[in-house]
Amino acid sequence: MANDLDILKQDIFDYAKLRLGGQMVDVELDPEHYEAAYKRTIEIYRARAQNSQEESYAFLTLAADTQEYILPKEVQQVRQIFRRTIGTSSNDGGNQFEPFEAGYINTYLLTAGRTGGMLSYELYTQYQELTARMFGGFINYTFNPATKKLVIVRRPHGTGEIVLLWTFNMKPEVQLLTDVLTLNWIKEHTYSLCKHMLGQAYSKFASINGPQGGTSLNGESIKTEAQAEMDRAMEDLKLYVDGSQPMGFIIG
Repeated sequence: MANDLDILKQDIFDYAKLRLGGQMVDVELDPEHYEAAYKRTIEIYRARAQNSQEESYAFLTLAADTQEYILPKEVQQVRQIFRRTIGTSSNDGGNQFEPFEAGYINTYLLTAGRTGGMLSYELYTQYQELTARMFGGFINYTFNPATKKLVIVRRPHGTGEIVLLWTFNMKPEVQLLTDVLTLNWIKEHTYSLCKHMLGQAYSKFASINGPQGGTSLNGESIKTEAQAEMDRAMEDLKLYVDGSQPMGFIIG
C-alpha cells in the first residue's frame, strides 16, 4: 500500500514539473517543494471537501471501570453508539434481563397466530425505543476530534461488551488518488502551489546580471497566475466538481 501511494504521488509530482516546463527548462524546485505542495493540498482538501470523508462502522470492546478510549487518528466524528444488550452491562456469567428480546417473544412467538401486521410492528419498534431509554439502551458520550478521545458517560461494570460505533473517517490517501474527480483537483492544486513557490523565488530578484545586460524575471506575474488558479480550484470545490455531495434541504 505504501509503494502504491508513492507511485501515485510521484505521478502528481511529474505532472506538476512538466506543467512548469520541466525537460525544456530547468525548474528550480527540489523534491521537498513538491512534497510540501502536495501535503498542503491534501490538508486543504480534507478541510473543505465532503468527499474526503466516508461513513463507516467500527466495533469497540468496553473494559470494566474504563470510560475513556482513544480512537484511531482517521476518525473525525462519532455519530452514535449502538449496544446489542442492556441490563447489568457485565459479562461475568450473571443473569441479564433483555427487555427487547422479552418483548419480541411475548408479541410474536407466544401469540404468533393472533398478532401481526404493520400496526403491530410499529408499536413494537416504539416499544423498543421506549425500553432503550428506560433501561440504558443508549450510551451518552463525548468525542474530541483533535485528541480522538471518546469518553463514555456511563461507567461500564464489566469487561467484554462490544458496542458498534457509527463514525465518519478520513479517506485514505490512496483512495483519494484513485478517484478520478478527486485526483484531478489534487493534481491541479498541487501544480498551482508549486507554480506559486517558483514565482515567490523569482520575485526576490527583478533581474539577473549577465554579460549581455542580464535577464529579467517574471516572478510577480507567475505568482499572480498561480493565485488565480488556486482561487479557481477553491471555487471548483464550492461547485462540487470533485464529486462531493452538497448539503441537503434544511427545514426550520
